[in-house]
Amino acid sequence: MVKLGVNIDHVATLRQARKGSSPDPVSAALICRKAGCDSIVAHLREDRRHINDNDLQRLKLAFMNRLNLEMSVAYEIVDIACAIKPHQATLVPEKRKELTTEGGLDILRHKTRVKNAVRKISAAGSKVSLFIDPDKKQISVVPETGAEIIELHTGKYAAARTQSQKKVFLRELAQAASFARSLGLAVNAGHGLDYNNVWAVSRIPEINELNIGYSIICRSIFTGLESAVKEMLRLIR
Repeated sequence: MVKLGVNIDHVATLRQARKGSSPDPVSAALICRKAGCDSIVAHLREDRRHINDNDLQRLKLAFMNRLNLEMSVAYEIVDIACAIKPHQATLVPEKRKELTTEGGLDILRHKTRVKNAVRKISAAGSKVSLFIDPDKKQISVVPETGAEIIELHTGKYAAARTQSQKKVFLRELAQAASFARSLGLAVNAGHGLDYNNVWAVSRIPEINELNIGYSIICRSIFTGLESAVKEMLRLIR
């Protein structure tokens, strides 16, 4: 059965619009857990544009065995991850001016930096996942970093405008997932997935977990957060 990780970053984004205390991302995460999600995902960015250090401390206390921390390989953030010890840390690329993560880690280019981050975080007791494009060249070097999990970037599939393009990118994801499993890697996926496009990705047999945030938070404005999470769970299961 495919698992669901709910990213609660955009609850914090809404809070930061007024620099107040509401809505509280930790309270939102508790609702997501009640609705049946398998993990909570939060991205501690270097610029702290949404999730902040206090949020992370509170999320760790509430979701010790279910917290997936998205993070860059910046030394400061790696040190924080080692202190917090989330259940899982997912290494992602990060640019200051991007609206959202624009693609996967370039492991071929930054293998030493990634390898050092994986080693340090793993030694602190967290599982480590690498967020990468569905590219066999990138996937093939993951075992050299010490990571045992990847999260396939589904952005191209999610952004495809025609059915023929969707089929091409869906096939690319399926082939990448199969290749990764052949290397002994666990496979997750996410980015841009919503209520209209998630079903096909959830049918890829090698995928263990889908991490989804923005579309669930958007749906929750109209249906409530618990209902939005449950609806996504029905679609992927």
